[in-house]
Amino acid sequence: MKSLTLTVAFIALAGVGTATAQDMQPLTLPQPKSDGGKPLMQAIAARHSSREFDAKPLPLQELSNLLWAADGINRKDNGKRTAPSAMNWQETDIYVMTAEGAYVYDPAACVLKPVARGDMRALAGTQDFVRTAPVNLVYVVDKAKMSRAGEEERNLYGGADVGFIAENVYLYCASEGLAVVVRGSLDRQKLAASLNLRPEQSIILAQTVGYTPR
Repeated sequence: MKSLTLTVAFIALAGVGTATAQDMQPLTLPQPKSDGGKPLMQAIAARHSSREFDAKPLPLQELSNLLWAADGINRKDNGKRTAPSAMNWQETDIYVMTAEGAYVYDPAACVLKPVARGDMRALAGTQDFVRTAPVNLVYVVDKAKMSRAGEEERNLYGGADVGFIAENVYLYCASEGLAVVVRGSLDRQKLAASLNLRPEQSIILAQTVGYTPR
């Protein structure tokens, strides 16, 4: 039932014709649930990469929990995140690519903001499974947010911060029994153009999430 809800919601957003992101509505996510799942040590023991995925969509609640674990706000008094970032720049944006379109995660509002309509999952990687897995996360570092840092520091800290987020996703998926793999093989230039990224924004990695085929 939850999977059906997600599918219906995305279909409603997709509409008909050649509409752009401006015609799409933000997708409000349920409030993330931070209880349940395997204990930490069991999740670490179960953590591994998968390269086979069922096409079944993730329910909205699962997607909300996943994104919160990745880099959501866990301290509402100061807006700090589940993943550390150098100087608290919070320079990494998570783009969520599904069969219906591309969105960017807004952790403060718990919303997916539309970026582009249409199935662009094939741009998120070179492997065949990327095209059919329900969710591809694309990690984009906005260097404009990294004040008073040189280019070498921006590259170093931006890459490290993305790594923290990707590992959070790995542990969440291990805890919940989801399939996941992080990837660096993708056409960054073409994907950046499709996501309308600014020159200061750099795609670092992508990560595929879904169910294990039965």
